[in-house]
Amino acid sequence: MRTIAIVNQKGGCGKTTTVVNLAGSLAADGARVLVIDMDPQAHATLALGIDPEMTEANLYEVLADEDGRALVNEILVEVDPRIEVAPSGIVLSALEQKLAAEQAEARTERLVGALGQLARPYDFALIDCPPNVGLLTFNALRAAQEVIVPLEASHFAIHGVQKLLETIALLTERLGHDLDVRILPTLYDGRTRFARETLAEIRGLFGDMCFDAVIRQNVKLREAARRGVPVVSYAPSANGTADYGALAFEVAAASAAELTPTLQVVGDAEEIEPRRVVVSFRDPGAQDVRIAGDFNGWIPDKDVQSEVSSDGSTRVWRKILCLSPGTYHYRYVVDGRWREDPDNPRVETGPVGERNSVLVVQ
Repeated sequence: MRTIAIVNQKGGCGKTTTVVNLAGSLAADGARVLVIDMDPQAHATLALGIDPEMTEANLYEVLADEDGRALVNEILVEVDPRIEVAPSGIVLSALEQKLAAEQAEARTERLVGALGQLARPYDFALIDCPPNVGLLTFNALRAAQEVIVPLEASHFAIHGVQKLLETIALLTERLGHDLDVRILPTLYDGRTRFARETLAEIRGLFGDMCFDAVIRQNVKLREAARRGVPVVSYAPSANGTADYGALAFEVAAASAAELTPTLQVVGDAEEIEPRRVVVSFRDPGAQDVRIAGDFNGWIPDKDVQSEVSSDGSTRVWRKILCLSPGTYHYRYVVDGRWREDPDNPRVETGPVGERNSVLVVQ
């Protein structure tokens, strides 16, 4: 199970929206997902159609006492055939005070101990954290292997995230627990020059830590939360569905790159010289085009030489790859959106249900 904490001490940046809709998109692709609501405001619980006042028990009962971890299976609520929720409630806000007298290590191990008692298998656990870096967030970071930091496209938000990353680094050093941290731009309005410039600043500042997916402002996300369902179930054609679908693809592709590489090398790879392969993408409206595949760990433009030219009013991106003979899956990332190669008719379904273009090197 991949456990991912969604963290930012700033409120209103899209943490809960990301947890709920990433869960919905991963589930739509066939994954089993556990949503863990560590925020006493219980917004993730509400956004998945559960009234926290109507639950008989929540995470407080699991985390408050050492022997409560076994209760984790009893509090889970199924909201979809592939999504279950560990609900929160306002009583969770009293947990920090209750655990204050305990040793530091013991009080940050509560959640990870509870997850070790899960009776059912999950592909992903997504933890919605409160808008502060306190004991509840520390528990989430201790239980997670990965962190997603939703980042609103604004100058002050960037400054706050830099401080948060410093805090996470200090925590991981103290606990001896490494975390893979990624930045997710949210609340993006591409119609404004300010937002475009800020997104460029985010990408320049954080580099490969940034997801290529960008979450645009979309009223359907708020409407879906009010209905208590992920946007993929409420409005399948909405921008929010496309954006979180792209994020889910990136998240799942990271696992696929590590666990199920699709490269099929022909012959003895050590005796065959790599080939120079050139693929092109043409689009008159695109501003940024990158390529990712199992040949570079699904990290866009890693180990790729790029050339950009113009053919009349159409811009042409040439991607130069150095590949050994074999079969490769790949996709383009066009202005932050994952796309198949429109000039390549050969497409195959990847390990998490996504459609990838296929490149065969002889």
